[in-house]
Amino acid sequence: MLPRRCFYKIKIIKNVQMKNKIIYVIAGVFITLFSIGSCKKTKDSPQLSVSNSTDSIPAGGGTVSLSIAGNVAWSIDTTGIGWLHLSLVSGNSNANINLSAAANTTGISRTVVLKLNAANGQARRITVLQVPVIYPSFNTSPVAPDMTGMGSTAAQLLSNLKLGWNLFNTLEAHNTETSWGQPFTTQAEIDMVKNAGFNAIRLPCAWHLHMDPATGIIDPAWLARVKQVVQYCFNDNLYVLLNCHADDGFLDCGATGARQDTIKAIQKAIWEQVATTMRNFDEHLMLASANEPSDADYSNGGNGQSHNVPQLQAATTLEQYHQIFVNAVRATGGKNVYRTLVIQAYSASGNFIDYFAGPNAIPGMPADNVDNKMALEFHYYSPPNFCILGGDASWGPEWCFWGANFHTKNPALLFRNAQPGTEEGAMDSVFQFLNKQYVSKNIPILIGEYDASDHSATLTGYPQDSILSEISAAHFRGHLVQSAHNNGIPAFLWASGVFNRSNNTIGDQRTYDSLRAVKF
Repeated sequence: MLPRRCFYKIKIIKNVQMKNKIIYVIAGVFITLFSIGSCKKTKDSPQLSVSNSTDSIPAGGGTVSLSIAGNVAWSIDTTGIGWLHLSLVSGNSNANINLSAAANTTGISRTVVLKLNAANGQARRITVLQVPVIYPSFNTSPVAPDMTGMGSTAAQLLSNLKLGWNLFNTLEAHNTETSWGQPFTTQAEIDMVKNAGFNAIRLPCAWHLHMDPATGIIDPAWLARVKQVVQYCFNDNLYVLLNCHADDGFLDCGATGARQDTIKAIQKAIWEQVATTMRNFDEHLMLASANEPSDADYSNGGNGQSHNVPQLQAATTLEQYHQIFVNAVRATGGKNVYRTLVIQAYSASGNFIDYFAGPNAIPGMPADNVDNKMALEFHYYSPPNFCILGGDASWGPEWCFWGANFHTKNPALLFRNAQPGTEEGAMDSVFQFLNKQYVSKNIPILIGEYDASDHSATLTGYPQDSILSEISAAHFRGHLVQSAHNNGIPAFLWASGVFNRSNNTIGDQRTYDSLRAVKF
Protein backbone atom coordinates (compact mmCIF):
# COMPACT_ATOMS: atom_id res chain seq x y z
CA MET A 1 0.00 0.00 0.00
CA LEU A 2 1.29 3.39 -1.02
CA PRO A 3 1.91 6.04 1.54
CA ARG A 4 -0.81 8.75 1.68
CA ARG A 5 1.70 11.41 0.46
CA CYS A 6 2.42 9.42 -2.73
CA PHE A 7 -1.28 8.90 -3.37
CA TYR A 8 -1.90 12.63 -3.28
CA LYS A 9 1.03 13.21 -5.60
CA ILE A 10 -0.27 10.72 -8.15
CA LYS A 11 -3.75 12.23 -7.94
CA ILE A 12 -2.37 15.72 -8.52
CA ILE A 13 -0.37 14.56 -11.52
CA LYS A 14 -3.41 12.85 -13.03
CA ASN A 15 -5.49 15.96 -12.48
CA VAL A 16 -2.84 18.12 -14.21
CA GLN A 17 -2.64 15.70 -17.12
CA MET A 18 -6.41 15.74 -17.45
CA LYS A 19 -6.46 19.56 -17.44
CA ASN A 20 -3.72 19.68 -20.06
CA LYS A 21 -5.62 17.21 -22.19
CA ILE A 22 -8.75 19.35 -21.99
CA ILE A 23 -6.72 22.45 -22.91
CA TYR A 24 -5.20 20.68 -25.92
CA VAL A 25 -8.62 19.50 -27.08
CA ILE A 26 -10.08 22.99 -26.75
CA ALA A 27 -7.08 24.51 -28.53
CA GLY A 28 -7.38 21.99 -31.33
CA VAL A 29 -11.06 22.71 -31.79
CA PHE A 30 -10.35 26.46 -31.82
CA ILE A 31 -7.60 26.07 -34.41
CA THR A 32 -9.82 23.92 -36.59
CA LEU A 33 -12.69 26.40 -36.37
CA PHE A 34 -10.31 29.30 -37.12
CA SER A 35 -8.93 27.48 -40.16
CA ILE A 36 -12.41 26.75 -41.44
CA GLY A 37 -13.39 30.36 -40.86
CA SER A 38 -10.28 31.60 -42.62
CA CYS A 39 -10.91 29.38 -45.63
CA LYS A 40 -14.49 30.55 -45.74
CA LYS A 41 -13.37 34.19 -45.61
CA THR A 42 -10.90 33.71 -48.49
CA LYS A 43 -13.52 31.98 -50.54
CA ASP A 44 -15.92 34.87 -49.99
CA SER A 45 -13.33 37.48 -51.15
CA PRO A 46 -12.54 36.90 -54.83
CA GLN A 47 -9.80 39.09 -56.30
CA LEU A 48 -9.79 40.92 -59.64
CA SER A 49 -7.24 43.55 -60.68
CA VAL A 50 -5.50 44.79 -63.85
CA SER A 51 -1.97 46.09 -64.38
CA ASN A 52 -3.06 49.24 -66.22
CA SER A 53 -6.34 51.09 -66.39
CA THR A 54 -5.04 53.04 -69.41
CA ASP A 55 -2.72 51.76 -72.11
CA SER A 56 -1.43 53.04 -75.44
CA ILE A 57 -0.52 51.25 -78.65
CA PRO A 58 2.04 52.94 -80.93
CA ALA A 59 0.62 54.88 -83.85
CA GLY A 60 2.44 52.64 -86.28
CA GLY A 61 0.90 49.53 -84.74
CA GLY A 62 2.17 47.00 -82.25
CA THR A 63 1.37 44.99 -79.16
CA VAL A 64 1.18 45.81 -75.46
CA SER A 65 0.62 43.43 -72.58
CA LEU A 66 -2.18 43.61 -70.02
CA SER A 67 -1.96 41.53 -66.84
CA ILE A 68 -5.05 40.32 -64.99
CA ALA A 69 -4.76 39.04 -61.42
CA GLY A 70 -7.78 37.14 -60.14
CA ASN A 71 -9.17 34.01 -58.56
CA VAL A 72 -12.63 34.05 -60.13
CA ALA A 73 -14.00 33.50 -63.60
CA TRP A 74 -13.82 36.63 -65.74
CA SER A 75 -14.50 37.70 -69.31
CA ILE A 76 -14.01 40.75 -71.52
CA ASP A 77 -16.89 42.21 -73.48
CA THR A 78 -15.58 42.53 -77.06
CA THR A 79 -18.61 44.34 -78.43
CA GLY A 80 -17.52 47.15 -80.74
CA ILE A 81 -13.78 46.90 -80.12
CA GLY A 82 -13.18 46.96 -83.87
CA TRP A 83 -9.54 47.77 -84.54
CA LEU A 84 -8.20 46.20 -81.33
CA HIS A 85 -7.30 42.49 -81.15
CA LEU A 86 -7.05 40.50 -77.89
CA SER A 87 -5.13 37.24 -77.47
CA LEU A 88 -7.51 36.11 -74.70
CA VAL A 89 -11.01 37.20 -73.72
CA SER A 90 -11.85 34.99 -70.72
CA GLY A 91 -10.27 32.97 -67.93
CA ASN A 92 -10.54 31.67 -64.36
CA SER A 93 -7.37 33.05 -62.76
CA ASN A 94 -4.28 35.13 -63.50
CA ALA A 95 -3.55 35.83 -67.15
CA ASN A 96 -1.49 37.98 -69.53
CA ILE A 97 -3.33 39.33 -72.55
CA ASN A 98 -1.71 40.79 -75.67
CA LEU A 99 -3.49 43.86 -77.03
CA SER A 100 -2.59 44.35 -80.70
CA ALA A 101 -3.46 46.80 -83.45
CA ALA A 102 -2.30 47.71 -86.92
CA ALA A 103 -1.11 51.21 -87.80
CA ASN A 104 -3.70 53.92 -87.21
CA THR A 105 -4.10 55.51 -90.65
CA THR A 106 -7.47 57.13 -89.90
CA GLY A 107 -5.94 60.56 -89.29
CA ILE A 108 -7.45 60.85 -85.80
CA SER A 109 -6.92 59.24 -82.41
CA ARG A 110 -9.01 56.20 -81.58
CA THR A 111 -10.06 54.76 -78.25
CA VAL A 112 -11.57 51.52 -76.99
CA VAL A 113 -12.90 50.92 -73.49
CA LEU A 114 -12.60 47.24 -72.54
CA LYS A 115 -15.15 45.99 -70.01
CA LEU A 116 -13.74 43.26 -67.75
CA ASN A 117 -16.47 41.46 -65.80
CA ALA A 118 -16.14 38.82 -63.05
CA ALA A 119 -18.65 36.08 -62.24
CA ASN A 120 -19.32 37.56 -58.80
CA GLY A 121 -20.26 40.99 -60.17
CA GLN A 122 -16.90 42.79 -59.94
CA ALA A 123 -15.96 44.89 -62.99
CA ARG A 124 -12.98 46.81 -64.29
CA ARG A 125 -12.55 49.22 -67.21
CA ILE A 126 -9.43 49.47 -69.36
CA THR A 127 -9.01 52.35 -71.83
CA VAL A 128 -6.79 51.64 -74.83
CA LEU A 129 -5.59 54.59 -76.96
CA GLN A 130 -3.86 54.85 -80.31
CA VAL A 131 -2.85 58.16 -81.88
CA PRO A 132 -2.82 58.40 -85.68
CA VAL A 133 0.12 58.07 -88.04
CA ILE A 134 0.51 61.54 -89.53
CA TYR A 135 4.21 61.44 -90.33
CA PRO A 136 6.52 58.44 -90.61
CA SER A 137 9.18 57.86 -88.00
CA PHE A 138 12.32 59.88 -88.68
CA ASN A 139 14.34 57.85 -86.19
CA THR A 140 15.64 55.68 -88.99
CA SER A 141 19.22 55.24 -87.80
CA PRO A 142 19.34 54.87 -84.00
CA VAL A 143 22.76 54.03 -82.59
CA ALA A 144 24.04 52.43 -79.41
CA PRO A 145 24.25 54.62 -76.28
CA ASP A 146 27.48 56.61 -75.99
CA MET A 147 28.36 58.16 -72.62
CA THR A 148 31.64 59.68 -73.79
CA GLY A 149 31.71 63.32 -72.71
CA MET A 150 28.27 63.04 -71.10
CA GLY A 151 29.15 62.37 -67.46
CA SER A 152 27.68 65.48 -65.79
CA THR A 153 24.24 65.54 -64.23
CA ALA A 154 21.87 68.34 -65.21
CA ALA A 155 22.57 70.10 -61.91
CA GLN A 156 26.34 69.86 -62.40
CA LEU A 157 26.01 71.14 -65.94
CA LEU A 158 23.92 74.14 -64.94
CA SER A 159 26.39 75.01 -62.19
CA ASN A 160 28.99 75.53 -64.94
CA LEU A 161 26.91 78.21 -66.68
CA LYS A 162 28.00 81.76 -65.82
CA LEU A 163 27.08 84.58 -68.20
CA GLY A 164 24.51 83.47 -70.77
CA TRP A 165 23.16 85.29 -73.84
CA ASN A 166 20.48 84.67 -76.47
CA LEU A 167 21.24 84.77 -80.20
CA PHE A 168 17.90 86.56 -80.49
CA ASN A 169 15.70 87.24 -83.53
CA THR A 170 17.95 85.16 -85.76
CA LEU A 171 17.46 81.42 -86.16
CA GLU A 172 13.82 81.71 -85.04
CA ALA A 173 13.02 84.46 -87.58
CA HIS A 174 10.41 83.73 -90.22
CA ASN A 175 11.57 83.19 -93.79
CA THR A 176 15.35 83.72 -93.37
CA GLU A 177 17.95 84.11 -90.67
CA THR A 178 18.18 87.87 -91.30
CA SER A 179 14.44 88.59 -91.73
CA TRP A 180 14.15 90.27 -88.33
CA GLY A 181 17.03 92.68 -88.79
CA GLN A 182 19.92 90.70 -87.35
CA PRO A 183 23.08 89.83 -89.27
CA PHE A 184 23.99 86.42 -90.63
CA THR A 185 25.69 84.59 -87.77
CA THR A 186 29.41 84.04 -88.18
CA GLN A 187 32.22 82.46 -86.21
CA ALA A 188 33.55 85.98 -85.60
CA GLU A 189 30.32 86.96 -83.80
CA ILE A 190 30.46 83.91 -81.55
CA ASP A 191 34.15 84.60 -80.89
CA MET A 192 33.16 88.11 -79.77
CA VAL A 193 30.64 86.70 -77.29
CA LYS A 194 33.24 84.30 -75.94
CA ASN A 195 35.92 86.99 -75.63
CA ALA A 196 33.44 89.23 -73.79
CA GLY A 197 33.38 86.72 -70.95
CA PHE A 198 30.17 84.80 -71.73
CA ASN A 199 30.31 81.00 -71.58
CA ALA A 200 26.78 80.01 -72.63
CA ILE A 201 24.55 80.80 -75.60
CA ARG A 202 20.87 80.01 -76.05
CA LEU A 203 19.89 79.43 -79.67
CA PRO A 204 16.17 80.18 -80.19
CA CYS A 205 15.37 78.24 -83.35
CA ALA A 206 12.44 77.67 -85.72
CA TRP A 207 11.87 74.18 -87.04
CA HIS A 208 8.20 73.87 -87.96
CA LEU A 209 8.56 76.82 -90.36
CA HIS A 210 11.22 74.88 -92.26
CA MET A 211 9.17 71.68 -92.39
CA ASP A 212 7.17 70.38 -95.33
CA PRO A 213 3.68 70.07 -93.80
CA ALA A 214 2.80 67.23 -96.15
CA THR A 215 5.80 65.03 -95.36
CA GLY A 216 7.10 66.35 -92.03
CA ILE A 217 10.60 66.64 -93.46
CA ILE A 218 12.70 69.57 -92.22
CA ASP A 219 14.77 71.25 -94.94
CA PRO A 220 18.16 69.46 -94.76
CA ALA A 221 19.93 72.74 -95.58
CA TRP A 222 18.35 74.35 -92.51
CA LEU A 223 19.35 71.45 -90.27
CA ALA A 224 22.89 71.78 -91.60
CA ARG A 225 22.93 75.55 -91.04
CA VAL A 226 21.82 75.30 -87.41
CA LYS A 227 24.35 72.53 -86.84
CA GLN A 228 27.00 74.88 -88.23
CA VAL A 229 26.07 77.61 -85.71
CA VAL A 230 26.19 75.04 -82.89
CA GLN A 231 29.67 74.10 -84.11
CA TYR A 232 30.72 77.77 -83.99
CA CYS A 233 29.83 77.70 -80.28
CA PHE A 234 31.64 74.43 -79.69
CA ASN A 235 34.73 75.86 -81.36
CA ASP A 236 34.79 78.38 -78.51
CA ASN A 237 34.00 75.79 -75.82
CA LEU A 238 30.65 77.42 -75.04
CA TYR A 239 27.61 75.73 -73.56
CA VAL A 240 24.63 75.74 -75.92
CA LEU A 241 20.89 75.57 -75.23
CA LEU A 242 19.10 74.76 -78.51
CA ASN A 243 15.33 74.94 -78.45
CA CYS A 244 12.19 74.90 -80.59
CA HIS A 245 11.13 78.54 -80.34
CA ALA A 246 8.01 80.51 -81.41
CA ASP A 247 7.55 78.55 -84.63
CA ASP A 248 4.31 80.39 -85.39
CA GLY A 249 2.94 79.12 -82.08
CA PHE A 250 2.25 75.56 -83.21
CA LEU A 251 2.66 74.08 -79.70
CA ASP A 252 -0.86 74.98 -78.56
CA CYS A 253 -1.58 73.64 -75.06
CA GLY A 254 -5.31 74.30 -75.43
CA ALA A 255 -5.70 72.10 -78.49
CA THR A 256 -7.83 68.97 -78.39
CA GLY A 257 -8.87 66.19 -80.76
CA ALA A 258 -7.41 66.11 -84.28
CA ARG A 259 -5.57 69.41 -83.78
CA GLN A 260 -3.73 68.01 -80.75
CA ASP A 261 -2.88 64.84 -82.69
CA THR A 262 -1.26 66.96 -85.41
CA ILE A 263 0.74 68.98 -82.88
CA LYS A 264 2.04 65.80 -81.28
CA ALA A 265 3.03 64.45 -84.68
CA ILE A 266 4.91 67.68 -85.48
CA GLN A 267 6.67 67.65 -82.10
CA LYS A 268 7.82 64.07 -82.63
CA ALA A 269 8.94 64.68 -86.21
CA ILE A 270 10.93 67.78 -85.24
CA TRP A 271 12.85 66.21 -82.40
CA GLU A 272 13.60 62.93 -84.16
CA GLN A 273 15.27 64.92 -86.95
CA VAL A 274 16.97 67.56 -84.80
CA ALA A 275 18.24 65.02 -82.25
CA THR A 276 19.64 62.79 -85.00
CA THR A 277 21.44 65.78 -86.57
CA MET A 278 22.94 66.95 -83.26
CA ARG A 279 23.60 63.51 -81.79
CA ASN A 280 27.40 63.60 -81.81
CA PHE A 281 27.86 66.84 -79.83
CA ASP A 282 28.89 66.25 -76.22
CA GLU A 283 27.18 67.49 -73.05
CA HIS A 284 27.95 71.14 -73.84
CA LEU A 285 24.81 70.94 -75.99
CA MET A 286 21.49 70.89 -74.15
CA LEU A 287 18.18 70.51 -75.99
CA ALA A 288 14.99 72.33 -74.94
CA SER A 289 11.48 71.24 -75.82
CA ALA A 290 9.86 74.64 -76.35
CA ASN A 291 9.93 78.36 -75.52
CA GLU A 292 6.85 79.84 -73.82
CA PRO A 293 4.16 77.18 -74.38
CA SER A 294 0.64 78.20 -73.43
CA ASP A 295 -3.04 77.96 -74.33
CA ALA A 296 -2.66 80.07 -77.46
CA ASP A 297 -3.79 79.25 -80.99
CA TYR A 298 -1.79 80.67 -83.89
CA SER A 299 -2.86 78.03 -86.40
CA ASN A 300 -4.64 78.95 -89.63
CA GLY A 301 -4.09 82.66 -89.18
CA GLY A 302 -5.02 82.69 -85.49
CA ASN A 303 -3.73 85.58 -83.40
CA GLY A 304 -2.90 83.65 -80.27
CA GLN A 305 -6.35 83.66 -78.74
CA SER A 306 -6.94 81.38 -75.80
CA HIS A 307 -9.21 78.33 -75.86
CA ASN A 308 -9.98 79.14 -72.21
CA VAL A 309 -9.38 75.56 -71.12
CA PRO A 310 -8.64 74.99 -67.41
CA GLN A 311 -5.01 75.67 -66.63
CA LEU A 312 -4.43 72.16 -65.28
CA GLN A 313 -5.74 70.74 -68.56
CA ALA A 314 -3.35 72.93 -70.53
CA ALA A 315 -0.41 71.98 -68.28
CA THR A 316 -1.31 68.29 -68.65
CA THR A 317 -1.34 68.64 -72.43
CA LEU A 318 2.04 70.40 -72.25
CA GLU A 319 3.44 67.52 -70.21
CA GLN A 320 2.39 65.18 -73.04
CA TYR A 321 4.23 67.38 -75.58
CA HIS A 322 7.31 67.35 -73.33
CA GLN A 323 7.08 63.56 -73.00
CA ILE A 324 7.13 63.22 -76.79
CA PHE A 325 10.25 65.42 -76.87
CA VAL A 326 12.03 63.31 -74.24
CA ASN A 327 11.11 60.01 -75.89
CA ALA A 328 12.09 61.21 -79.38
CA VAL A 329 15.51 62.49 -78.31
CA ARG A 330 16.41 59.48 -76.17
CA ALA A 331 15.36 56.98 -78.86
CA THR A 332 17.92 58.31 -81.36
CA GLY A 333 20.68 56.86 -79.19
CA GLY A 334 24.32 57.86 -79.00
CA LYS A 335 25.06 60.81 -76.71
CA ASN A 336 21.38 61.76 -76.77
CA VAL A 337 20.67 58.91 -74.36
CA TYR A 338 22.53 60.89 -71.67
CA ARG A 339 22.00 64.47 -72.85
CA THR A 340 20.58 67.07 -70.46
CA LEU A 341 17.07 67.94 -71.63
CA VAL A 342 15.26 71.13 -70.63
CA ILE A 343 11.49 71.40 -70.36
CA GLN A 344 9.56 74.64 -69.96
CA ALA A 345 7.08 75.61 -67.27
CA TYR A 346 3.62 76.47 -68.55
CA SER A 347 3.91 79.94 -70.15
CA ALA A 348 7.58 79.77 -69.05
CA SER A 349 6.38 81.24 -65.76
CA GLY A 350 8.19 80.61 -62.50
CA ASN A 351 4.76 80.56 -60.86
CA PHE A 352 3.83 77.41 -62.78
CA ILE A 353 6.92 75.28 -62.20
CA ASP A 354 4.92 73.46 -59.54
CA TYR A 355 2.81 71.74 -62.21
CA PHE A 356 5.92 69.68 -63.04
CA ALA A 357 8.11 69.69 -59.92
CA GLY A 358 7.65 69.62 -56.18
CA PRO A 359 5.88 67.39 -53.66
CA ASN A 360 2.36 67.87 -55.04
CA ALA A 361 3.14 68.32 -58.73
CA ILE A 362 0.34 67.40 -61.14
CA PRO A 363 0.87 66.23 -63.85
CA GLY A 364 4.53 66.01 -62.78
CA MET A 365 7.74 65.67 -64.77
CA PRO A 366 7.87 63.64 -67.98
CA ALA A 367 9.22 60.13 -67.48
CA ASP A 368 12.87 59.61 -68.37
CA ASN A 369 14.88 56.41 -68.56
CA VAL A 370 18.04 58.07 -67.23
CA ASP A 371 18.38 59.78 -63.86
CA ASN A 372 19.30 63.40 -63.15
CA LYS A 373 19.42 64.53 -66.78
CA MET A 374 16.49 66.94 -66.87
CA ALA A 375 16.12 70.62 -65.98
CA LEU A 376 13.26 73.13 -65.89
CA GLU A 377 13.18 76.54 -67.59
CA PHE A 378 11.31 79.73 -66.83
CA HIS A 379 11.61 83.36 -68.00
CA TYR A 380 11.88 86.47 -65.85
CA TYR A 381 10.27 89.73 -67.00
CA SER A 382 9.14 91.17 -63.70
CA PRO A 383 7.86 93.73 -63.01
CA PRO A 384 6.28 93.80 -66.49
CA ASN A 385 5.75 97.58 -66.29
CA PHE A 386 9.53 97.94 -66.39
CA CYS A 387 10.60 94.82 -68.30
CA ILE A 388 7.98 94.68 -71.05
CA LEU A 389 6.10 97.94 -71.50
CA GLY A 390 7.35 100.57 -73.91
CA GLY A 391 4.29 102.71 -73.28
CA ASP A 392 1.34 102.87 -70.93
CA ALA A 393 -1.13 99.97 -70.96
CA SER A 394 -4.75 99.67 -69.89
CA TRP A 395 -3.64 97.68 -66.84
CA GLY A 396 -0.88 100.03 -65.72
CA PRO A 397 1.71 102.70 -66.56
CA GLU A 398 5.13 102.14 -68.01
CA TRP A 399 7.84 102.28 -65.35
CA CYS A 400 11.18 103.68 -66.48
CA PHE A 401 13.19 103.42 -63.28
CA TRP A 402 13.91 100.31 -61.17
CA GLY A 403 16.07 99.91 -58.09
CA ALA A 404 16.05 101.58 -54.71
CA ASN A 405 18.89 103.92 -55.66
CA PHE A 406 17.80 104.64 -59.22
CA HIS A 407 14.49 106.50 -58.89
CA THR A 408 13.93 109.80 -60.62
CA LYS A 409 13.23 112.85 -58.50
CA ASN A 410 11.67 114.69 -61.42
CA PRO A 411 8.14 115.63 -60.23
CA ALA A 412 6.78 115.09 -63.73
CA LEU A 413 8.01 111.48 -63.80
CA LEU A 414 7.57 110.19 -60.26
CA PHE A 415 4.78 107.85 -61.43
CA ARG A 416 7.39 106.20 -63.70
CA ASN A 417 9.31 104.82 -60.70
CA ALA A 418 8.85 101.14 -59.89
CA GLN A 419 6.55 100.67 -56.95
CA PRO A 420 7.57 99.29 -53.53
CA GLY A 421 7.61 95.50 -53.39
CA THR A 422 8.71 95.10 -57.02
CA GLU A 423 12.45 95.81 -56.82
CA GLU A 424 15.60 94.16 -55.44
CA GLY A 425 14.02 92.65 -52.35
CA ALA A 426 11.15 91.15 -54.31
CA MET A 427 13.51 89.67 -56.90
CA ASP A 428 15.77 88.20 -54.23
CA SER A 429 12.77 86.63 -52.49
CA VAL A 430 11.64 84.95 -55.70
CA PHE A 431 15.01 83.34 -56.33
CA GLN A 432 15.43 82.33 -52.69
CA PHE A 433 12.06 80.61 -52.80
CA LEU A 434 12.93 78.80 -56.05
CA ASN A 435 16.19 77.64 -54.52
CA LYS A 436 14.47 76.33 -51.41
CA GLN A 437 11.62 74.71 -53.32
CA TYR A 438 13.56 73.18 -56.21
CA VAL A 439 17.32 73.75 -56.58
CA SER A 440 18.15 72.59 -53.06
CA LYS A 441 16.12 69.44 -53.73
CA ASN A 442 18.11 68.52 -56.85
CA ILE A 443 15.55 69.94 -59.28
CA PRO A 444 17.77 72.15 -61.48
CA ILE A 445 16.19 75.23 -63.04
CA LEU A 446 17.41 78.00 -65.35
CA ILE A 447 16.22 81.36 -66.63
CA GLY A 448 16.03 81.09 -70.42
CA GLU A 449 15.27 84.79 -70.90
CA TYR A 450 15.39 88.01 -68.90
CA ASP A 451 15.66 91.67 -69.88
CA ALA A 452 14.41 95.21 -69.30
CA SER A 453 12.60 97.33 -71.87
CA ASP A 454 14.04 100.40 -73.62
CA HIS A 455 12.24 103.46 -72.23
CA SER A 456 14.03 106.15 -74.26
CA ALA A 457 10.99 106.99 -76.40
CA THR A 458 8.85 107.67 -73.35
CA LEU A 459 11.58 109.86 -71.87
CA THR A 460 12.08 112.02 -74.95
CA GLY A 461 12.75 115.56 -73.76
CA TYR A 462 14.20 114.36 -70.46
CA PRO A 463 17.86 113.63 -71.32
CA GLN A 464 19.11 113.22 -67.74
CA ASP A 465 16.22 110.94 -66.82
CA SER A 466 16.78 108.93 -69.99
CA ILE A 467 20.38 108.28 -68.91
CA LEU A 468 19.18 107.36 -65.41
CA SER A 469 16.73 104.88 -66.94
CA GLU A 470 19.56 103.22 -68.89
CA ILE A 471 21.67 103.00 -65.73
CA SER A 472 18.65 101.54 -63.93
CA ALA A 473 18.18 98.88 -66.64
CA ALA A 474 21.86 97.92 -66.46
CA HIS A 475 21.54 97.61 -62.69
CA PHE A 476 18.45 95.40 -63.11
CA ARG A 477 20.32 93.00 -65.39
CA GLY A 478 23.39 92.76 -63.19
CA HIS A 479 21.40 92.36 -59.99
CA LEU A 480 19.28 89.63 -61.54
CA VAL A 481 22.27 87.57 -62.66
CA GLN A 482 23.96 87.96 -59.25
CA SER A 483 20.84 87.11 -57.26
CA ALA A 484 19.95 84.17 -59.47
CA HIS A 485 23.51 82.82 -59.35
CA ASN A 486 23.56 83.14 -55.55
CA ASN A 487 20.60 80.78 -55.56
CA GLY A 488 22.00 78.28 -58.06
CA ILE A 489 20.04 79.52 -61.09
CA PRO A 490 21.89 80.43 -64.33
CA ALA A 491 20.35 83.04 -66.63
CA PHE A 492 20.43 83.97 -70.34
CA LEU A 493 20.09 87.64 -71.33
CA TRP A 494 17.55 88.30 -74.11
CA ALA A 495 17.57 91.16 -76.65
CA SER A 496 19.59 93.78 -74.84
CA GLY A 497 21.97 95.75 -77.01
CA VAL A 498 24.93 94.60 -74.95
CA PHE A 499 26.57 93.62 -78.26
CA ASN A 500 26.67 95.58 -81.50
CA ARG A 501 26.14 92.63 -83.78
CA SER A 502 26.78 94.62 -86.96
CA ASN A 503 30.47 95.07 -86.14
CA ASN A 504 31.00 92.55 -83.29
CA THR A 505 31.80 95.05 -80.56
CA ILE A 506 30.36 95.92 -77.16
CA GLY A 507 27.19 97.96 -77.66
CA ASP A 508 25.71 98.80 -74.25
CA GLN A 509 28.76 99.42 -72.08
CA ARG A 510 26.70 100.05 -68.94
CA THR A 511 24.97 96.66 -69.16
CA TYR A 512 28.22 94.94 -70.04
CA ASP A 513 30.01 96.45 -67.04
CA SER A 514 27.11 95.51 -64.74
CA LEU A 515 27.20 91.90 -65.92
CA ARG A 516 30.96 91.63 -65.71
CA ALA A 517 30.79 92.86 -62.11
CA VAL A 518 28.81 89.76 -61.10
CA LYS A 519 30.79 87.54 -58.72
CA PHE A 520 30.63 83.86 -59.70
